Amino acid sequence: MSYRALLFDLFDTLVLFDRTRLPEVQVDGRRIRSTAGRLHAAFRGFAPEVPLSRFVEALLWSWQEAERIRNETHREVAAAERLALLVRRLGLSPEALGAAAIETLLRTHMHALSEAMVFPEHHAGLLADLRGGHRLAVVSNFDYAPTARLVLEREGVAGLFDAVVVSDEVGWRKPLPLIFETALDRLGVRAGDALFVGDRLDIDVAGARGVGMTTVWINREAAAVPDGHMPPDFEIHDLGQLRAIVGI
Repeated sequence: MSYRALLFDLFDTLVLFDRTRLPEVQVDGRRIRSTAGRLHAAFRGFAPEVPLSRFVEALLWSWQEAERIRNETHREVAAAERLALLVRRLGLSPEALGAAAIETLLRTHMHALSEAMVFPEHHAGLLADLRGGHRLAVVSNFDYAPTARLVLEREGVAGLFDAVVVSDEVGWRKPLPLIFETALDRLGVRAGDALFVGDRLDIDVAGARGVGMTTVWINREAAAVPDGHMPPDFEIHDLGQLRAIVGI
């Protein structure tokens, strides 16, 4: 079958996240890889009385709370909203601290995260080849769209995509139909003419199948399909294997 459009998840599909590239910080005698150290250092200018250990606890809680909301509702909790949760957990008021506090935390956090985002070298050539005969899009669950776009621009592939759709901007996350349908609308193609590639069966494969797209699961660890999940239309272990599926 030929496809007019190919849609990709971003993180752990096109771009890999290498936690070992996160900065190291020592908290209560433990060394962890986290943005927490840099965030705390940046936040001291606004609230110097907050100790590192308390800040790390609040940061972890804010992540857990954001994940709870996302899992229960599929609503995206934007990065700035999550950082406001962090500040309130510390017993402080984001409004009283001023807009610069959240903006500083956001900039610091995203810079550190972007340093841990790795774009495999062979993905660029693959995308360029795929672009020759297909419309391309990214559909990503991520809480800050500018960083998602920045990574694509940094790697020199942003211009290959006809649409980049990020949950931060849509307000809702995969597997809900809206984010997939938004991408298809921007591409101007029907779901039946599109193929979706992602690393999550529950989010990427199930969501894309729900709107009528052909699905590809990138399963780098060669894991078995978990009970309760329908298998994808195709399974690959490296993105390069997509060439055989689309016939290039």
